[in-house]
Formats: sequence, structure tokens, C-alpha cells
Amino acid sequence: MLTSKQRAQLRGMAAAEDTIIQIGKDGITGNVITQMRDALAARELVKGRVLGNTMLTAREACDMLSAACKAEQVQVIGSKFVLYKRNEKEPKIELVKDKGK
Repeated sequence: MLTSKQRAQLRGMAAAEDTIIQIGKDGITGNVITQMRDALAARELVKGRVLGNTMLTAREACDMLSAACKAEQVQVIGSKFVLYKRNEKEPKIELVKDKGK
């Protein structure tokens, strides 16, 4: 579970990232889930976008993908969303620690 400080850190990092996953009229397919898993394994932080021709909202797509990929939801704004999943073998992003823990 991410803390608010960790979410803020990841949101700042995601601002500079390009959108690499797009959800189109077919919605969340097995292919999209595979692409998201691969992207999360390679980058840890992935920005996605829901196109206007789909029946899903960005929140629904984010919920479905985070459940399918076991990833953390960082942010949903408009048609864009950000997911994070730590790579246990080779972590690329060092999250801030909570002072209380």
C-alpha cells in the first residue's frame, strides 16, 4: 500500500512520462493486460490513457488493470491513469520512507 508521500513522489515522476498504454474501443483485452504487465516489469511506473471511443472510464480501466496486474493505482485524471508495481528482482524506483515506520 502506498502512502500519500509515495503517491505524490510517483505523481511527480509520472508527469514527465509519456503515455504508453492506450485503451481503445475493445476495452481491456488479454493483449492490453499482457502489455501492461510487461511495461510494469520494465518500468515500474506506467501511464495509460482511455480513448474516447471506448465505453470505459479511466477509473474503471485503472481498477480493472490494477486488479489484473496486481499493481497500485497512483492517479486518475480525466482520461489518463498511472499504475505502479515494484519490480522485486530489479527495483528501479526508490520510494520515500515513512518517518513513523
